[in-house]
Amino acid sequence: MRFCRKSICGTALMLAAVGANAQSSVTLYGIADAFVQFLNNDGKQSWSQRGGGSTPSRFGLKGTEDLGGGLKAIFTLENGFNINNGTGFADTGAMFYRQSWVGLTHEQYGTLTFGRQYQPTFWVLYPGDPFFANEVISLLAAAGNVVDRNTIGMQSSGGRSSNSVVYKSPKLNGLQLLAMYAFQSSVSQPAPQTNGNLIDIAATWSGYGLNAGIAYQYQHPGTRTLASLPSVLNTVGTEHFNTAVAYQIGIVNLQFLYGYHRAKHDDSSPLATQLLAVHPYSVMQAGATIQATTADTIEIAGLQRVVRGVHDNSWAVQLGIDHSLSKRTAVYARAGYMKNNGSATMSWSGVAVTTPGTKQTLAVLGVTQRF
Repeated sequence: MRFCRKSICGTALMLAAVGANAQSSVTLYGIADAFVQFLNNDGKQSWSQRGGGSTPSRFGLKGTEDLGGGLKAIFTLENGFNINNGTGFADTGAMFYRQSWVGLTHEQYGTLTFGRQYQPTFWVLYPGDPFFANEVISLLAAAGNVVDRNTIGMQSSGGRSSNSVVYKSPKLNGLQLLAMYAFQSSVSQPAPQTNGNLIDIAATWSGYGLNAGIAYQYQHPGTRTLASLPSVLNTVGTEHFNTAVAYQIGIVNLQFLYGYHRAKHDDSSPLATQLLAVHPYSVMQAGATIQATTADTIEIAGLQRVVRGVHDNSWAVQLGIDHSLSKRTAVYARAGYMKNNGSATMSWSGVAVTTPGTKQTLAVLGVTQRF
């Protein structure tokens, strides 16, 4: 009898465990991406091997648990790395540089998450860029990472924020609202920087082949350490206004985005103002993604960055071709040209530009695999 009771209890526990597994899941996923690059940087030619030319290399864990009544617990932990040498991407001191958040989601009330995560502005711009705001080889990332003489006193958006709280509403007839508040955070790589508190609100809409969005972001003052300056620079409060649109016509997806960025001097730095390093600037890009065949995709983009009040501007064009070998593996090529005018110093990620009026030519051949 005792044996029977133990058997019944054991069976009940086993069935409970099976039931729990059926209600929750954890997925390991990732991307491995490597490429060979040719670069002509203002007449200086070089060859190198790098990673992330199509999609930055990463591995991650994501999970969900059904709590009942339409409520679920969710999390994502995502690391970025350089596949050519195994080091961490961008910030080697961060285990999960790309994403690390946990939260709750409900089919009727939306999603609330906490941690390091993508900003609402990113989700507005993402559909409008043929190269998906790739941090390594995309014109949009190049324009967002510029550190030049006339804008160094302002803060750049960056795409992700640490110490953040994000709310995403359910989609209602294609409309979704997003909001973020991020508390102050500091990083030591690639350069020491403190980001002020941030607020970011956005709205996106999709339907009938159209994707459109608009976003507003305000970053409170922070600090930045640059080798070219004798002391820490206090960056000013910065406003970012962004919009993007994409429209599908047959095999062609037409894409456009525009951003305007300006200083807000409610708590500005006297040094940044004296250095005239807080000029507003705009970024405009037009492009297209063409699904030439079921296995072949062509991407093209043209971008211009203009600093207002001075004669600094940069323009660039980029072409991409992707060929799928399977559902998980693809080979790709990228080619681009970039020209700086005035004292502008825009460049692709990892390409140093210090001389005004530089021009660059880039060619890339790579392979990427998802798992």
